[in-house]
Amino acid sequence: MVEQHFSGFPDALFRFLEELARNNNRDWFSANKDRYLDQVLEPMCEFIVAMAPRLQWVSRSFVADSRPNGGSMFRIYRDVRFSKDKRPYKEHAACHFRHSGGRDAHAPGFYVHLEPGRVLFGGGIWKPPSVVLGRIRDRIVEKPGDWAKVRDLPDVEPLFGGIGGEGLKRPPRGYPEDAPHLDDLKRKTFFLMREVPPERALSPGFADAVGSTFAASAPLMRFICKAIGVAF
Repeated sequence: MVEQHFSGFPDALFRFLEELARNNNRDWFSANKDRYLDQVLEPMCEFIVAMAPRLQWVSRSFVADSRPNGGSMFRIYRDVRFSKDKRPYKEHAACHFRHSGGRDAHAPGFYVHLEPGRVLFGGGIWKPPSVVLGRIRDRIVEKPGDWAKVRDLPDVEPLFGGIGGEGLKRPPRGYPEDAPHLDDLKRKTFFLMREVPPERALSPGFADAVGSTFAASAPLMRFICKAIGVAF
């Protein structure tokens, strides 16, 4: 499979997001819409194209969709209907290479996040529905050795700082306090996320770094997929 070249994101992407954070209103965004299209949306679509073959090398069950609307890139527009925060625009750019069987951001997937001062990428599952979360927890209980192998892989701590994800203060209902891997059973989200300086995203080697990081997070993704009964 031929890998697509990606020369790196433009520094203008971060400058646009910095200005957006200071001017998060519809009038400013409308006046700068062409900048958003040229400096954020187009480079992100190019990045997604470049990631497609790298993602396929990790797993053929995850999708890199470069369409500017309805694809892997998250919309810049915030859903403010039920939020006290009425800022209309996100102040970061991100994409989610979700599982082919998933429909939204709660599906297993690989994620890339760009904002001024912070760049993150890795894999996992974010706040899955309760039935899906229960299956992951059950597999941890049923296969504690398999979970330990994922958690204790050599790359996990130095590359990701360990498995992350917000959790409960108490054991989830139905799981005893002496259950194996109790701290992980408390999680509502499971991910391996790597953070790098934003300058890395400007370099020609960024797509390769993301691809190798996705590969390093693959054991967690495989465990999650087995738990919920989908192909990895």
